[in-house]
Amino acid sequence: MDTIFALATAPGKAGVAIVRLSGPSAWQAVAALCGSVPAPRVSGLRVLTGRDGVLDEALVLTFEEGASFTGEKVAEFQLHGSTAVVDAVLAELGAMEGLRSAEAGEFTRRALENGRLDLAQVEGLADLIDAETEVQRKQAQRVLSGELGDKAESWRRDLIRAAALIEATIDFADEEVPVDVSPEVIALLMRVRGDLEKEIKGVGIAERLRTGFEVAIVGAPNIGKSTLLNALAGRDAAITSDVAGTTRDVIEVRMDLQGLPVTMLDTAGLRETEDAVEAIGVERAKVRAQQADMRVFLVAEGEAPAFDPLDGDLVLVGKADLVGEVAGRVSGVTGFGVSELVASVRDRLKTLAAGRGVATRDRHRSAMVVGLADIERALEKIGAGGEVAELAAEDLRACVRALDSLVGRVDVEMLLDDIFSSFCIGK
Repeated sequence: MDTIFALATAPGKAGVAIVRLSGPSAWQAVAALCGSVPAPRVSGLRVLTGRDGVLDEALVLTFEEGASFTGEKVAEFQLHGSTAVVDAVLAELGAMEGLRSAEAGEFTRRALENGRLDLAQVEGLADLIDAETEVQRKQAQRVLSGELGDKAESWRRDLIRAAALIEATIDFADEEVPVDVSPEVIALLMRVRGDLEKEIKGVGIAERLRTGFEVAIVGAPNIGKSTLLNALAGRDAAITSDVAGTTRDVIEVRMDLQGLPVTMLDTAGLRETEDAVEAIGVERAKVRAQQADMRVFLVAEGEAPAFDPLDGDLVLVGKADLVGEVAGRVSGVTGFGVSELVASVRDRLKTLAAGRGVATRDRHRSAMVVGLADIERALEKIGAGGEVAELAAEDLRACVRALDSLVGRVDVEMLLDDIFSSFCIGK
């Protein structure tokens, strides 16, 4: 492979900038700029000298092949974070024979190809980089740690064992097999099936944690929805007015709700209207609110919500500053009831989040659904007995192939370009 290099920290002026190299000539590049190479994993202060003189004084780190992030020889220059310094060092590296600028995600792709990460861990790393809240960080760390890969390996062992037992009965079809293998095979498959069903159910919630929950504020015009959104956001995110129907579209505000990623939605006031533009906003409000993970209905005293709430939704009387600040009411103007509203939303979303699995993406769900269908077919054949049972082993091999795609063992080449394109150059 070529030796690649890139700025691994964010571009622009900073206290420190890190330039990373990976490949067979990484240490030679260090020697060319520094005169000597520090011992692996021991930082050394070096003066970097280029064709036109001193470039910078930097901390230099090296990592041996097989003991680095990519699995190759790796070097890092910790430079002063001047754009001029970084540009000068990158220019010197680009002029060296056998070195080239890295493509987006190429460092991580090499880690995958060299067995340092599996495909699920690569996706976990991408999620960790994008994490905005504590819950997102923890979930990404679970995937990056290899937890999904460990589960897939456990399923693989059980399936291979079951297939081997079935094939043993085929190999000795003309002889007496001393032990009936069916109970053990069925027990193995039932265990894997149960795990898959649980993980499949948890993908939707895990994906929501990754992308963010949605909570819609719903109610009639001029009931205080936009004012409440602004109070929750801590800024004027929505226009407020005494004129009913001010909000015509769905306004979104993303926030960190005590560690949970949440997008609050301010929807158009729900009412019958002859205004064509407002009518479109009302229809969008209904659809978006019904698709949200939770709804907060604001109503006038004694009135019912515009449509039936679902389990976990909140129904509160709006504009408590005008009608009286008592329990069950909320005011975005004075802040009355806002902290209780936040606590209720948090508790509801935490209850939802408790059902999440390790698998976090639709790709994971699809692979597990295919694998689950293969197991169901194998169980049917085993139950039917006779020659049909012999075909169950092929179903189990198909299941193994489907689940292997979770961690990148088979049939993933078409996925790689899409996955790595989301990474920054230095990753």
